[in-house]
Amino acid sequence: MTERVDCVVIGAGIVGLALARAVAMAGREVIIVEQADMIGSETSSRHSEVIHAGIYYPPGSRKAEFCVAGKHALYEFCESHGVPYKRCGKIIVATSEDQQTDLERLRNNAAECGVRDLEWMTPEDVAGMEPEVQCVRALWSPSTGIVDSHALMLALQGDAEEAGAMLALLTPVTGGQVMNDGIRLDCGGGAAMSVVADIVINSAGLHAQKVARSISGVPAETIPPIHYCKGNYYTLSSSPPFSRPIYPVPESAGLGVHVTVDLAGQVRFGPDTEWIDEIDYDVDPARADSFYEAVRKYYPALADGAIAPGYAGIRPKLQAPGEGARDFVIQGPDDHGVSGLINLYGIESPGMTAALAIADHVAGTL
Repeated sequence: MTERVDCVVIGAGIVGLALARAVAMAGREVIIVEQADMIGSETSSRHSEVIHAGIYYPPGSRKAEFCVAGKHALYEFCESHGVPYKRCGKIIVATSEDQQTDLERLRNNAAECGVRDLEWMTPEDVAGMEPEVQCVRALWSPSTGIVDSHALMLALQGDAEEAGAMLALLTPVTGGQVMNDGIRLDCGGGAAMSVVADIVINSAGLHAQKVARSISGVPAETIPPIHYCKGNYYTLSSSPPFSRPIYPVPESAGLGVHVTVDLAGQVRFGPDTEWIDEIDYDVDPARADSFYEAVRKYYPALADGAIAPGYAGIRPKLQAPGEGARDFVIQGPDDHGVSGLINLYGIESPGMTAALAIADHVAGTL
């Protein structure tokens, strides 16, 4: 059986749901297809739930632009939709004298990206807010926050469905073909079917490249390689010593092993950086040693045996280990030559913060 539809969004993570919402609210008929049995079961539910300020990304990049715009849109969305969140701010700490220049660079970079609210903190300032944190200098980011990502996804889904979008779970895209009058997608699952769409938005996250390769007629040379970068999290078993995120100076493939605090007050440390070949969410207890070493640089009171394996997420990186960071890739017909196809690749952090801005951008290009 082959159905005809205006738009198919592939992937029901935070970005996919935001895209479906934006397109449906613009008046288009939308079907969201998701291979899992629930929304947001991969990258969208396996991260730190931090609303990023837009400090770290190259000025003029999509990550910087969409993070800053998305941050403001996300706070407004949470407020208007009753999504639990907290604008708690965060502290970025230098734990050695030589890291102070890194903080200077971060502050200047943030200003170039339009984030001009960062403030310097002395060790005494930090101790006044977070007595357990040790540092030589720090930056305070007042517009950083935390959010209930599951409530956020449900709110996005609710808006999309209210605008007429339909969600099909357990519906993996197994193949497809570029046709003269649209794009055919072959979907598996319990009720296998094909659908021909005028517009296909590939927001499949960790599987976006695989989906693109499965559609005959999408030029292979336009599909970038994907590299899985696993981030492990450990939970603190003792009473919470922090009330807001604490970040070290960033490292090459991530933002370093930092402190996150969820809305219930639970403290987590992570993520670290572990390059893997296959998707695997197991947390190796043996990695705890490196966590103790990293965290004690700014939280020296962390006791032996105080942390336990929590969960892991996987970043869909476009760069290989050792290569420079890559920006979000959002490809339209001008990039790959396929009318009606939008491919999103490498949507990692700050994907959640940027989701509404990404959605507005894509909806505006249709």
